[in-house]
Amino acid sequence: MAEPQPSEVQEGAADPHAPTATADDRKAAAALSSLDAQDDNGAGKKEVDGKALDRAMQNLNVKDTKAEAKNVKVEPAQVNLLIKELDLSKQQATDLLKSHDGDTVKAMTAFVTGKA
Repeated sequence: MAEPQPSEVQEGAADPHAPTATADDRKAAAALSSLDAQDDNGAGKKEVDGKALDRAMQNLNVKDTKAEAKNVKVEPAQVNLLIKELDLSKQQATDLLKSHDGDTVKAMTAFVTGKA
């Protein structure tokens, strides 16, 4: 038989999110969740903490790929090496090489260490 559930547990309720590491993360999560709540009840616009929202937006790690595009020539042999050894697509291998100035060793090291 199933055991009774605590009174605060509701059927269909999602699991609470894991606690965040820093106060800034918690504030950003609260700002974003207030935006979600605004969308959920459809009551129109509500008061949103503008400062918290600005901090949340600043913490987002969005890169402008057009601004970072470098004019680096890469050798097809280097691209093929990354495709074979790192199991990447041709575009991913090319982008990885370009982001590391065409240096195969730096590109592979960055990929393996997660700094790609």
